[in-house]
Amino acid sequence: MNIFKSVLLGSIVLCFSAKAQILSTKNKKAIDLYIQADNYRVRGQYDQAISLLQQAIDKDKKFEEAYHRLAIVYRSMDRLPLATENFEKGLQLTEGVKRNSYLYELADIYLKQGDYSKAEDYCKLFLEKEKMDKPKIDKITLWSSQANYAIENKDVVSDFIIEPLPDLVNKYQRQYFPVVTGDDSQLIFTARFGTARNDNEDIVVSTKRNDGSWGEPISISKNINTIQREGACTISADGRHLIFTVCGAMGCDLYESRKTGKDWSVPKNLGPAINSADWDSQPTLSADGRELYFVSDRKGGIGGYDIWHSQLEESGWAKAKNLGPAINTKFDEISPYIHVNNQDLYIVSSGYPGFGGYDIYRSQRTKDGWGAPTNLGKPLNDHLDQYSFIVSGDGAIGYYSRAENKSTSRLFKITLPENLVTRAKGNVVKGIVQDAKTNSPVGAWVELFDLKENKMISKVRADSVDGEYLMILPGGSEYALYVRKPGYLFQSLHFNYEESKELKPVIKNINLVSIQKDALVVLNNLFFDVNKYELKPQSITELSEVIIFLNQNPSLKVEIGGHTDNSGTEVYNQQLSEKRANSVAEYLTAHQISKQRIITEGYGSQRPIAANDTEENKEKNRRIEFKILSN
Repeated sequence: MNIFKSVLLGSIVLCFSAKAQILSTKNKKAIDLYIQADNYRVRGQYDQAISLLQQAIDKDKKFEEAYHRLAIVYRSMDRLPLATENFEKGLQLTEGVKRNSYLYELADIYLKQGDYSKAEDYCKLFLEKEKMDKPKIDKITLWSSQANYAIENKDVVSDFIIEPLPDLVNKYQRQYFPVVTGDDSQLIFTARFGTARNDNEDIVVSTKRNDGSWGEPISISKNINTIQREGACTISADGRHLIFTVCGAMGCDLYESRKTGKDWSVPKNLGPAINSADWDSQPTLSADGRELYFVSDRKGGIGGYDIWHSQLEESGWAKAKNLGPAINTKFDEISPYIHVNNQDLYIVSSGYPGFGGYDIYRSQRTKDGWGAPTNLGKPLNDHLDQYSFIVSGDGAIGYYSRAENKSTSRLFKITLPENLVTRAKGNVVKGIVQDAKTNSPVGAWVELFDLKENKMISKVRADSVDGEYLMILPGGSEYALYVRKPGYLFQSLHFNYEESKELKPVIKNINLVSIQKDALVVLNNLFFDVNKYELKPQSITELSEVIIFLNQNPSLKVEIGGHTDNSGTEVYNQQLSEKRANSVAEYLTAHQISKQRIITEGYGSQRPIAANDTEENKEKNRRIEFKILSN
């Protein structure tokens, strides 16, 4: 997939025949050479065009149009100093309104070379002269702001460490749009096999070795890579849901594929809620897999290329909406990347103050929406175009692609300076779900709740082949983990990640017990104050799970059993355990669970599951159990 459609590959200059033009020269030989040169130029045969244009100039040193056309050719070849030289020569030979075209071109080309003072000079001259061409006035105004921003921030340099990935990874003509899985174990990117606009593109994957280095990339799947051009992808945190771009004769659309075991499914088009009749590409998926951001130039946008957004609902993806003026400008926004914390959105834009062209910005989510994007600064951004940027879960490492010239690009690893490392770090919780009796994998649903907000923040399905699951903890909090599968008693886990400073993966393996008489589970997310029996507010998440389970299994009768540690007298412990069990039962019956289905028991401290010798063990003994009495 091309980074831009062909209309954005370069400035398109309308070619008129010499007869339709009023040329500055009367020399017929020079005019003939000029016409011949343009026939070569439009076919991309630049060396022949340059030779003929130089001959035309030799015939008439004041042939202004030949200088202009020669500058256009050199710019197409990315030979900017020579293009600048010929634009300057042409400017000296023009008068009146025609000079505005040169002023515009010179402002642009000096900005592209990082000569901000000269770019600003030509911006001012253009704005003094041009009063009618609003699109060009808007563009020059933007370039002027970028030149001023670059001059004001020329001495502000952050301590980025930027290093290319090894040649083993950068093995293709071009490679771009990198993404990583939630545990940073796989690097997935687009590989391009050639330099022509329609050369094939595939999605490839490099796996991290035990020593931390990246292995040689291979095709992600024969089901995904075809004779069409596949690229610009995003992958869910668990590495099992891929959304990617397919470009063919009818344009570019977004497709999805899901992984079971080691196999990717045949891709499916995401349909009209996401795709349009225009160009749709460059997706990024939130860690919980429920928010999709992507780039489109469809009607109804704010600028040329805008970022659009969709939310996953029970029936599928909601109709995509423009992300709005908080992010999008009247120019181009591309390459969005939503960090695993779901709080930081990185974009590439040509419409904000920066160092010229496309720069990388970060916007942070607030209670009111997205905050104003901020430029990530030098040397990550410079006068050249940046095209994509992603950040690891801990916020310390980034990856991006950089074009070295018009025919090659490479992937780079970036160590971010401390002041740009996100405060809301993400971490991984992962494990295996299996049958408690047979140890066979179970493809159960795994849900992660933030207990402080009583909000589900992630939902994934454990792989049915190997039982593995992985999800992201978007920041420090107190979490509940629920695992459900029809035919099994749900599992309830609790862990407090609020105070943790380490970013080691949280490992939670789960054994599911089939629904049968005497099967029981500890309700690990019910909370009481010391020596109290009233349920605390953060218990609502757990109670809701119990209600869901009972409603899905309406024939079950259950026991709610209360237990304490051995602190206090046994009489007191017995009473406390009974009152706590009753509190749970009362909540359930208040939410339409029949009283006939629930029995409560208080066991005091008589049935410990750990020795009462440490506070940690005593905490284990203070519990509410949920037991199947009959089914």
